[in-house]
Amino acid sequence: MNVLLISAEVAPFAKVGGLADVAGALPKALRDLGHDVRVVMPCYKMIENDSRCVVEEVLRPFPVPIRQGLTEQAFVKSTTIHTTEGDIPVFLIGGIGDEGRPGHFSEATDSTKVYTYAPEPYVFFCRAVLEMVCLLDDGWIPDVLHCNDWHTGLIPVFAHANYRDVPRIAQAATVFTIHNLAYQGNFERGDWEATGLADSLYTPDGLEFYGGWSFMKGGLTFADRINTVSENYAREIQTPEYACGLEGLMQTLDRTGRLSGILNGIDYEIYNPKTDPYIPSHFEPDNLRGKAECKAELQAELSLDRDSDCPLVGLVSRLADQKGLDLIHAIIEDMLALPVQFALLGTGDKAYEAFFRCLQDRYPGKVHARIAFDVGLAQRIYASSDLFLMPSRFEPCGLGQMMALRYGTIPIVRATGGLADSIMDLGEADGAAGNGFVFQEYSPNALLQCMERAVIAFQRREKWSLVVSRALRCDFSWKRSALRYDALFRDAVAVHTSDRKPLALEPR
Repeated sequence: MNVLLISAEVAPFAKVGGLADVAGALPKALRDLGHDVRVVMPCYKMIENDSRCVVEEVLRPFPVPIRQGLTEQAFVKSTTIHTTEGDIPVFLIGGIGDEGRPGHFSEATDSTKVYTYAPEPYVFFCRAVLEMVCLLDDGWIPDVLHCNDWHTGLIPVFAHANYRDVPRIAQAATVFTIHNLAYQGNFERGDWEATGLADSLYTPDGLEFYGGWSFMKGGLTFADRINTVSENYAREIQTPEYACGLEGLMQTLDRTGRLSGILNGIDYEIYNPKTDPYIPSHFEPDNLRGKAECKAELQAELSLDRDSDCPLVGLVSRLADQKGLDLIHAIIEDMLALPVQFALLGTGDKAYEAFFRCLQDRYPGKVHARIAFDVGLAQRIYASSDLFLMPSRFEPCGLGQMMALRYGTIPIVRATGGLADSIMDLGEADGAAGNGFVFQEYSPNALLQCMERAVIAFQRREKWSLVVSRALRCDFSWKRSALRYDALFRDAVAVHTSDRKPLALEPR
């Protein structure tokens, strides 16, 4: 099949979170299955300015109809995702603003400026993607438009409402992947005109959402198939606790067979303890010496006491309540009373940034908090830590726990979303099974008890080496997940050939 994957962020070009990792790695795995995969994303200035990227013009400026009386100009450039098996084309869509200046996304010079919370740039991007498909003259026509998260949610809507008579679009099935239902792209009624869509779609059966409207709901309602990034999260988002107001729709999608969950994987070419250029020593399951050397080097780099017998607890995260930072805040004194060291990397809520900076000052040699986005340091924390902390309130999939296991670092997680699907508790007795430490209740005490179990297990050093070696042998590569996407795409194509109408929703 010809698959066009559409995302607002794609690693390594622009990365804010796990979406970028998926959008950069899944195409490689699909290509290995024989599919012709291409990627499309916004043309951010940082990509054009990156000397490592070869950027070429594909389409000269062309008109993109937005709404009656408004047409904007778009351009398309291209670069590639390099792999050992060959390159994957990446289309870069940009806009031209007033007086010929770059518009919409083009001004983003680093990953912190990727997103803007306004509807117009994403309306433009969704329409421009479809116009680009119509204009490509190399004979490549997509069988599947794979849309990812709310920024692409209007593509299935526009395909249904504006391109039903355009063969290149009409033949393509649409798949919409939810990476995090908490971010829905919801806007006020007054912003509806920006979509250019008919008012007949502003209904409870369409995009209307509690008096406003939603990009996410558009994708969910009009795509042929919907999936999310773990099986457990697909169940959770059918409940009020996790669905953020969309539980009725999610239940309907599940009942009608349109909703599924596919656990993400990670790119084993990038995250590889045998070859990773960011870590000082390499290692593998049968030879853990390099991991011990990585730990010693990181302790020196972060001004932590050099102590091989003290478990190093790593955390690489967006600093937000969703990630369980409120639990860590509540138990931090008790946690640091344990024989542990703590290394944190992340940015986010300013109150948490200030808290962890202060913590480093109070516990020199025991705590290091780096408030930054640093790919190299993140890799070293994954490789050098003994334990990895992910006590999330909710976690659609989570990639950190998979990256940690790839480097033999044992996760401490709450059983939610993809964390529940990927981490099995080692057990309190002898660690004879499992790959991490798991707690159920979202409470400070449950987290602290789990931490205490992990520290006790670490102190049984001979058995701990077996746990680390087993973790290094876990397989969370994209191979299995790609096979499930293959089946999902084939199902979407089969469904699309039938005369399907938009989903009939039940009243809220």
